[in-house]
Amino acid sequence: MNDTPIELDKHRGMAAQKATDIRRILTDVETKAKLLRDHQGVVEIQLLAAPAASWIEAAAKARYVLNLYAAQLPPTDAHHRDLVAAVLADFVRLSGEN
Repeated sequence: MNDTPIELDKHRGMAAQKATDIRRILTDVETKAKLLRDHQGVVEIQLLAAPAASWIEAAAKARYVLNLYAAQLPPTDAHHRDLVAAVLADFVRLSGEN
């Protein structure tokens, strides 16, 4: 008996290899997306846990919410995207971040 694993990808046709690669990539993306959703949930619980102690903390919470909102905007909604960008730029300018 041979303990050396057989690399099955070498014995498949090109289409089957590509299909396998796509399945592997999709599985990897789905796993990472789940981890990101879980992490997002933890962040949101922390944001809700206590009120902001300063304007800087309040702006950070607002920045998070505005980014969530902007992510849901259709690409064609330039007006609202520009509005969000302007508000975020105001936060940076007023907080002294550069």
